[in-house]
Amino acid sequence: MSAGSVAEPGARPPSAEVPRPLAAVFLATFFVRFSFGITIAVFADYLTGHSAGFSAQDFGVAGLVTAMAPIGEGSTVLFSGAAADRWGRYPVLFGGMAGAAVMFAVVAATRSALVLGVANFLFGIASGAILAASLAVVADRSPAEERGLEMGRFDAVNLSGWIGGFAFGFGVLGTVPNRELWAVFPVGAAALMVGIVGASYLLRGAGAARPTSARFSFRQIVRASFRPSVLVVTVPWLVIYALIGAALVFLAPAANGVGISPLYLAAVIGGAGGLLVLTQPYFGGWADRIGRTRMMTIGATGFTLVLLFASLAVAYNHPWPVLVGLGISVIPALAYGPAALAALADLASALSRATTMAIYSLTISGGMIVGLIASSQLLSRFGDAGLYPFFGSIAGILGALTAVRWLEERAATIPVR
Repeated sequence: MSAGSVAEPGARPPSAEVPRPLAAVFLATFFVRFSFGITIAVFADYLTGHSAGFSAQDFGVAGLVTAMAPIGEGSTVLFSGAAADRWGRYPVLFGGMAGAAVMFAVVAATRSALVLGVANFLFGIASGAILAASLAVVADRSPAEERGLEMGRFDAVNLSGWIGGFAFGFGVLGTVPNRELWAVFPVGAAALMVGIVGASYLLRGAGAARPTSARFSFRQIVRASFRPSVLVVTVPWLVIYALIGAALVFLAPAANGVGISPLYLAAVIGGAGGLLVLTQPYFGGWADRIGRTRMMTIGATGFTLVLLFASLAVAYNHPWPVLVGLGISVIPALAYGPAALAALADLASALSRATTMAIYSLTISGGMIVGLIASSQLLSRFGDAGLYPFFGSIAGILGALTAVRWLEERAATIPVR
């Protein structure tokens, strides 16, 4: 196999070549998500100009402006994936990281809702490019029998970066005056540059991640990417990230509302990062052994329990037994990510893999848009009571989509894994 080719699905790449590209992507992914997590944790407070006591209008504005990032990602990520298939994974990955660093500089210079909305849109474009390219590299370099494990490792790095960034950001909210929050964004840009430099060092002489052929029809790839077997795997992310999107912006204000300090919240979230690092490769390995769909079902059940306990927490003013149940329910929910990513990679051909993996980014962007806008508007109009139909809808749709996945397998329309 030449340095410019990609391993066929199920075939192990040369052993000397495998660790360095994967390590480079894992390193870049961690710093990307760390920088994103920092900025998202403080964004609502930065936008509105104060760190507690949000009004209904503040919730609505913060949700709409923040939603511009997933709108930018969702509307362009297929083109980013196609570019990674056509010209190579790393140019798209590093280009997205550099573009995101520039946007951080723009955000640090203003609190204008209009400028921040435009910057967030461009930031979303960069985010989609980063995710599509990095997932394609992991899929390229992972043999089919170990793909769940490698996707679990990717998810562990991805989520621990988010968690570390959130923890740092929430810690900043508890110690830095609001007028000085602009300084967080240069820190995010610096983290991105560290990721670029470190990944570039690891990739020296490792061989470029390029497609097997430069000729393809974008229309054919998109048609294949939206086939039912792919959508059955990816659409559940839509509702999962609707929940995550709502939590990203309003977690810190909600904690303030029940008397949880940002520093304590940062410590709790930071500790959860260790759990993610341990569980994601473990769940990914189990997806290789007992099947993708079984682990996805466990994850969907965990998310449903999370929604149930979250509703009880809202209804009964956050009693500690309910919060403990909420924390425990998160553990099985974490089984969903690596299994679903491995299932998607199983369905993607080597040529169009980045474009197909971009469907994941497109779907989570749609979920973030729905979650940010729907939850912010429901909170603005109905207060906490607006969360009950929001949580209930997510649980119902997730359960229905999981059932469809099992029916598709029984009908033998998708591989049984």
